[in-house]
Formats: sequence, structure tokens, C-alpha cells
Amino acid sequence: MGLKQKDPQVYNLIQKERKRLAEVLELIPSENYSSSEVLEALGSVLNVKYAEGYPGKRYYEGNAVVDEVENLAIERTREAFELPIDWHVNVQPYSGSPMNLEVYFALLEPGDTVLAMDLAHGGHLTHGSKVNFTGRTYNFIHYGVKELTGRLDYMEILKLADRVKPKMIVCGATAYPREIEFKKFKEIAEKVNAITLADISHIAGLIVGGVHPSPIPFFDVVTSTTHKTLRGPRAGIILCKDKFATAINKAVFPGMQGGPHLNAIAAIAVTMKEAKTKAFAKYAEQIVKNCKALAEALIGFGFKLVSGGTDNHLILMDLTNKNMSGGEAAKLLDKAGIVLNKNMIPFDRRTPMDPSGLRLGTAAVTSRGMKQKEMGKIASWIAAVIADPSIASKVKEEVRRFCKKFPAPGL
Repeated sequence: MGLKQKDPQVYNLIQKERKRLAEVLELIPSENYSSSEVLEALGSVLNVKYAEGYPGKRYYEGNAVVDEVENLAIERTREAFELPIDWHVNVQPYSGSPMNLEVYFALLEPGDTVLAMDLAHGGHLTHGSKVNFTGRTYNFIHYGVKELTGRLDYMEILKLADRVKPKMIVCGATAYPREIEFKKFKEIAEKVNAITLADISHIAGLIVGGVHPSPIPFFDVVTSTTHKTLRGPRAGIILCKDKFATAINKAVFPGMQGGPHLNAIAAIAVTMKEAKTKAFAKYAEQIVKNCKALAEALIGFGFKLVSGGTDNHLILMDLTNKNMSGGEAAKLLDKAGIVLNKNMIPFDRRTPMDPSGLRLGTAAVTSRGMKQKEMGKIASWIAAVIADPSIASKVKEEVRRFCKKFPAPGL
């Protein structure tokens, strides 16, 4: 007997979500579809094994096979990111927030000064938000974007770094639509003798696919989730120079985690193999093409975009000229089968729970095989629904029929 027979309530909920995913346009930039092979690894018998420690040095017996699994995930991660020989890989972090906390725990002391991007300007909660553990434990000083351009001002970041003398500089974002210039961050860090951490969770797939520069030639530590543009499991990885490896390994285990999730680690191995294919490189390239096409189409419909466009997989829309808040628009578009999220824009005058912006991206729709032509159609639906909320139900049916032409992976 399977789940359908033994627990039809849970089974039916899973099927409802499968149906929803198949019938809507997933535009949340942090979401994507995983392959059936990734999902198979996640649902495998590796879920039952405890393996505290690291390959060859475990606290439990019976780990010969899972040692091979973890070593394979490490080796494939090295290959995907083209790591230098003097770099180390840890594939055990449970997800994105733990991985960042583990780096801080390894390399900082409570109260140390860290320079990072402001959450309200596109950063992440674990980059020192006051409502997060990181902001309450370390002395985070935040940089942001220029109000006029919506872009990072590296000269201003240098001036700030020179003034506060951080022990660590963090770059990376969840809502910054422009290319990050890692070399400039390195130059800033060198002038103030700071450790550098790049959180590439959103753009990792673009980096592996060759359509965004990599921080690895310039940085000390790199963290990333393995879903989003990588299309893998909900997990995290830490890449670092060898001199930081011992401290980071100890911070992950036993510092902040117990046994690693071997099913997720196996799924990381599958993900990294997929990411080294020519098909994945074409996919990454198409994400960017689609995002630029979607941005241009939205501008054509009169929408204002933060920074005026995009270089990567995401767009940040400013709805202040549309007489509608981001919260209202997100709920309305959800009713039309267009799933994105409300988001603060830089220098927002509204609250985080009802901000002025919308964040949307093209990773998931690109996984379905959509291209630039389809981005124009999506933009037209967004514009139509925001202009006339009464047509949301009609558009939802159009979206449902449209999505049938582009089956999603893993469903």
C-alpha cells in the first residue's frame, strides 16, 4: 500500500499542490521546479541514516555508503563551480539561513562589525536584519543602493567600510536585479583588511551556467542555497579557502547542526551533475534573456522598474505610479494564476507587510521551456489585471490553458 491508501488526506494535499504548480505561472525568483531525479533522491532511503561527522570520521557505524554519497556531492560541487585546488566544500548545511549563521559562528565573535546590504534595499534577513539572530548578535552596518539609480555605489561602500572597519564584508542579495561586481568588493575588503563572504543563493545557477561572474577568484567564502536558479533541493553549501575549512566544518558540526540530511546531499549530487550539462548552460542563458524581455515588456506597459531593468533572473517593480500597493497587487495576481511576491523597494515609504513593490523572476517559467515571446504575454496579463481587477478569474483560466503547453519538470 502507498501513501494514497494509507494517508489519503496528505496524499490529496500533495496532489492539490502538484495541480496548482502545473496550472500557475510561478514567478517568485526564489522558487523553481526540480527534476524528477532530484525529487527521487530526496524521497530515497537515505532519509533514514544518521551520519554525524564527516566522511571517514563519523560518530555512527554503517556509513560506508553515505560517505560515498557525500564525497560525490562534494566532488560534483567542486566541478560545477570550477573551484581552485585550495578551496574546500561543505555540503551539510540544512538550508540558506543555517549556512550563513555557520560562517559567522566560525569566523566572527559576537559584537564584531560586519558590512552587508540592507534588507530594505535587497539584502537578506541573515545579512544582519535587526529582527534576525544575526542582527542581534553582530554589529551589522548596512550599505544600500543610490536612490536615483537603484544600483550599488561602490565608492560609497568603500567610504563606509573605511569608516567602520568591518571584520567581514558580505555581498549578495535577494532583490537586486543588477550584476554584482565581486572584484570591486574584493578591492574594498583589501583596503580595510576584511574577510569577504559572497552569498550567491539567488544567482548560483547563473554563475554555474556562465552568465554571471563568479566571486570565487576574489572572495574568501561563498555560500549558496541549492534550489532557486540551481533547481536542486532545499539545502545549502559553503565553499571556502582551505585556511577557513577547519573552523567552518566545526561550526557546521558540532557547532550548529547534528546529523546531515543525506537524502538532500544526494539530491545536491544530482543537481550538480545536471548543472554541468550543456542543456543547463542554455537554460541559464535563457533565464537572463527571458528576464530582460519581461522587463522590457513591463516597461512598455508603463511599469516602473527599480534600476530601470535587470541583468539577472529577477525584476523589482515599483507600483507607486499604479495607485496600488505591492500587497494588493500580489494577492490580485495570485487570483489570476500569476504567482509573485510583494517586496520593499529601496527608500520605500510603505511598510514591509504592505510595501510598494513586487518581486518577480523567470527561473521557474524558463524551466518550463518558455522563451521571450511568452514573456510578452505574461507582461500583458500582469498589466491587464492590475488595470482591471475584475478580469482576474478570466485571466486565471487563460493562464491555466497556457501552462498546459509548457509542462513543468518533476510534476
